[in-house]
Amino acid sequence: MVRATIHAGICGFKTTVVADSDDMQNVTFRIESDCEKIQSLAEDFPSVDGYSEIGLGFDGVIHERVRAVLKGCCSGCVVPCGIFKAMQVAAGLALPAPASIEIVKD
Repeated sequence: MVRATIHAGICGFKTTVVADSDDMQNVTFRIESDCEKIQSLAEDFPSVDGYSEIGLGFDGVIHERVRAVLKGCCSGCVVPCGIFKAMQVAAGLALPAPASIEIVKD
């Protein structure tokens, strides 16, 4: 089981993604968020084949679902990246490590 805690930024919303795989390939998700848009994204979120997702990249099931739900200003949301990274780790395709984006206006 992999847990990713995502702080989306200026919106102040926190999302927790739990990704799990019994066979190191097929990944299931539990997604909880303060954000209504992410809650909509989480409803009936599909299980995915991690290897297929890596191969398809932005054309995979995860990003297809994201494109269908997150529109407008939500297009810049970092939560989808967190979902994808959690999937990679759950499927044994990446090692767990912190990731961050720091934005400073000079």
